[in-house]
Amino acid sequence: MADNLSEALKTLKLSSADSASDSVESCLDCLLKALAHNNVEASEKIQEMGVLPMMPSLLATQNSCTPKVANIIAELAKNEFMRSPCVEAGLIPPLVQLLNCKDQEVLLQTGRALGNICYDSHTLQAQLISMGVIPTLVKLLGVHAQNTALTEMCLIAFGNLAELESSKEQFASTNIAEELVRLFRKQVEHEKKEMIFEVLAPLAENDAIKLQLVEAGLVECLLDVVGQTVDSDREEDVAQLKTASDLMVLLLLGDESMQKLFEGGKGSVFQRVLSWVPSNNHQLQLAGALAIANFARNDGNCIHMVDTGIVQMLLELLDRHVEEGNVTVQHAALSALRNLAIPVVNKSKMLSAGVADVVLKFLQSEMPPVQFKLLGTLRMLIDTQADAADQLGTNRKLVERLVEWCEAKDHAGVMGESNRLLSALIRHSKSKEVVRTVIQCGGVKHLVTMATSEHMIMQNEALVALGLIAALDLDSAEKDFVGATLVQVLHKLLTEEKSAPEIKYNSMILICSVMGSEPLHKEVQSLAFIDVVSKLRSHENKTVAHQASLTEQRLTAQS
Repeated sequence: MADNLSEALKTLKLSSADSASDSVESCLDCLLKALAHNNVEASEKIQEMGVLPMMPSLLATQNSCTPKVANIIAELAKNEFMRSPCVEAGLIPPLVQLLNCKDQEVLLQTGRALGNICYDSHTLQAQLISMGVIPTLVKLLGVHAQNTALTEMCLIAFGNLAELESSKEQFASTNIAEELVRLFRKQVEHEKKEMIFEVLAPLAENDAIKLQLVEAGLVECLLDVVGQTVDSDREEDVAQLKTASDLMVLLLLGDESMQKLFEGGKGSVFQRVLSWVPSNNHQLQLAGALAIANFARNDGNCIHMVDTGIVQMLLELLDRHVEEGNVTVQHAALSALRNLAIPVVNKSKMLSAGVADVVLKFLQSEMPPVQFKLLGTLRMLIDTQADAADQLGTNRKLVERLVEWCEAKDHAGVMGESNRLLSALIRHSKSKEVVRTVIQCGGVKHLVTMATSEHMIMQNEALVALGLIAALDLDSAEKDFVGATLVQVLHKLLTEEKSAPEIKYNSMILICSVMGSEPLHKEVQSLAFIDVVSKLRSHENKTVAHQASLTEQRLTAQS
């Protein structure tokens, strides 16, 4: 074989590039045979003999040899060590050119060759994209839909190219969505559908393509897949159900595609997805709850959904997952409730429906994602709802758990949300009982720490809550204020350049509120707050300047 190969390579080098002679053809056959016998060895030999630089001219003249030349390149490029030499020999431009020809065998081998040369190289794939292969391949998919091998070649290419961000815009300017949906509808085999899914998932991350896929009817295909696989235990059906329902949720992440499917809450797709929530299939329950969370991204949708009884559906789902529950389903259902609780008109309706009681059943959860969503949901619910804030703020079990989570150093999200809820309970209830509960459970020091947060909104929430504690029960809080160095924290906030006007304003209000406590009063005097405040009288913000004058008068009167 080796001798034959050497002879063939010599002959090939001698023959003129454009001759489609029998000698060239038999040399190519010999090369293919050698590659089939021992690819690595034959590839090394071909590289050694310097035949690669001849390939572009062999590709340039289309004749009966062309598919064989492309096939040889495809075989060579299976080896990683041959890919760079193929690029250096200038094979990519003539191969890309060949994608425009009509011959299906040439197209197939050309696609294979390009795929193998560019395998795993984002740089080379990006080069193909800039040479315009995407529109060409999409066209091929449409023209040669009957050719299974060609179709698969296109799908593999799309799967690789779609991973690159630069491809999305090009894909969006073709009719890829229609072609893929048309192809999907024709498939019966699981493997084929799976191949199409692998292209759809990365493409559907792009909002423009999401909308095109929805308009091309992908959603109906996905709902059919769900219908066909929901009651099956076969591994491939379970996998397909997951892929289809995940893709459905992904399509709803685009604002336009989501609104199109919502259709004012009357859309058949919206109704079908809702029916997943009460099902007995965890994957569908999860997708259904996530879909509701995605539909609940604007006030109009949220109000409509609360008015049509979706809250009850979510509460029943959560109730099914309290004991030994599925964490991802808990997380998704709580996300949906949190989003639904954002519009003010929904809060009292959701509280009357018993949302807070069901959510509190998950207080014992040890899962940070669930803890995070539980806290966010309660915080949204009590916003502007004094009675609910009062009720929850005097629930010792809840407040103790919040104080515990305020120390969850490993989970910044849970820690931040616990602090914010603690502050919200005080701010929205303005109740002495709530303040007393927070003091008794050890929450004051956490609110003082929260006042030093890097997020201004959290600093502000903390200062307002601390102001209410000082105003409603200074005696009980005094010890904690001293222990948490509240006065020093306020001094820092007032002297720091970067403190926002609101922070300075609320810090001065708080200073006035703590003056009634002897130990705190002494600290204020020892830190020469009068000097700090008098400087703020010339602050560019009029409200801050005015409050500085009032605070200075108060401090002077009590010095």
